[in-house]
Amino acid sequence: MAAAPVWSVDPRTGKQREQVAVEATSEEVDTAVRAAHAARASLADRAVRSAFLRSAAAGLDAAKDQLVEAADAETALGPVRLTGELARTTYQLRAFADLVDEGAFLDVIINHPDATATPPIPDLRRYKVPLGAVAVYAASNFPFAFSVAGGDTASALGAGCPVVVKAHPDHPALSELVAKVLRRAAAEHGIPAGVIGLVHGFEAGIELIRHPQVAAAGFTGSVRGGRALFDAAAARPVPIPFHGELGSLNPVLVTEAAAAERAEAIGTGLAGSMTLGVGQFCVKPGLVLAPAGAAGDRLVKTLTDAVSNTEAGVLLDHRMRDNFVAGVAERAALDGVESPVTPGAGGDHTVSAGFLTVPAGRLAEEGAYDLLLEECFGPVTVVARYADEGEATAVLSRLPGNLTATVHLSAEESAGEGRGAEILAELTPLAGRVLVDSWPTGVAVAPAQHHGGPYPATTSTSTSVGGTAVERWLRPVVYQNAPEALLPKELRDDNPLGLPRRFDGLLER
Repeated sequence: MAAAPVWSVDPRTGKQREQVAVEATSEEVDTAVRAAHAARASLADRAVRSAFLRSAAAGLDAAKDQLVEAADAETALGPVRLTGELARTTYQLRAFADLVDEGAFLDVIINHPDATATPPIPDLRRYKVPLGAVAVYAASNFPFAFSVAGGDTASALGAGCPVVVKAHPDHPALSELVAKVLRRAAAEHGIPAGVIGLVHGFEAGIELIRHPQVAAAGFTGSVRGGRALFDAAAARPVPIPFHGELGSLNPVLVTEAAAAERAEAIGTGLAGSMTLGVGQFCVKPGLVLAPAGAAGDRLVKTLTDAVSNTEAGVLLDHRMRDNFVAGVAERAALDGVESPVTPGAGGDHTVSAGFLTVPAGRLAEEGAYDLLLEECFGPVTVVARYADEGEATAVLSRLPGNLTATVHLSAEESAGEGRGAEILAELTPLAGRVLVDSWPTGVAVAPAQHHGGPYPATTSTSTSVGGTAVERWLRPVVYQNAPEALLPKELRDDNPLGLPRRFDGLLER
């Protein structure tokens, strides 16, 4: 493949700022992957891994001003948002360091022989080992938290897997800066620089997923791009796990009782959630089911006022801006769709927030209105007005998988009266995170978090946020009747590493 220049581009003007690198050739991808594969042994010691992660976090904190300036120049997300995202990123790195030190993620289970069992149980010792070199495909909308040093990279390193990142073209200069920080942190602990590889270019991304020494991949992006990589991962002579986040509508159901109780508060909250970050969050509410009566009218009126007062904003790149403008126009052209606040082009480089309304009955059957059930990236949502509970349920039954699903209930419904529990049961098959009386934007980095969902939200049942994200890069292995002297330290009876484990059926800590 031919190498091409990689430019840093200012999304506020669309102009090239500087040449950052060139697109990686097949040979350069091969070199990066082989260097990562060779670095596996350097991550074998958990103490070294956790120290590395903490040093990486400290290095990013120390370079905060330079990194935020570079990120803002390439994404236009603003210093306040980017400073907070960088803090989230360094918190993630430290959280995975703590997880590595604890060791519970290894899932150590030991069974001693039991001749009285049926059938008899031999000596069995089980734990999890790293898969190998991991390919990470960076996201555009989170240049820190889902990019070079983001959750996929942090969790893979925590599992003991070196990483090769395919940089996102929207922030190539930032990607280079962050990779340098991580490599400096690796050097502090005697870890080779190849533990963090970085490649640029579309073709490099294809070469990466096909490389025989890549053992797994993590992706955050579009349905089209993610599905192509997912299919490529499955078509390899040796298929590999592909953990992709592809797209999500993030439906919201507002019950009639909830609208009657607090329509204005719900409308205000919806406006803030759908326009946050110029609508460029993967958990932006893209479809809202609201009642058709007077209470629903109050909600729409409040939403109209709030969104009308939202300033136009810059999207991450002009391709996304063009897609947003075209996508909104196509949806607005459907018969019966109205635009209380018209979204679309703002100035030469900005977009204005808005929303569309449609009778929910139009969405209940397959046809042209299926377009309204697809994600439109940017500051727009669709408010579908339902006549009764049956109509709302019919729309929900047609939705694809999502990262989130939300319901707003009245106080009585939340207390267990009415259909509250039934609605939660309807939403549970649709998403990986089900919210009540809140908004999906904002994904807490916490042990209990799950950021994933049924396809097309994600291609696996795993999460990309929270401690259990490490499980994506591990596989279990069992040793049977292995002599104690030959066993890994993690599986020895005397537990020299002090790991949490299940020992002959009893949980030890």
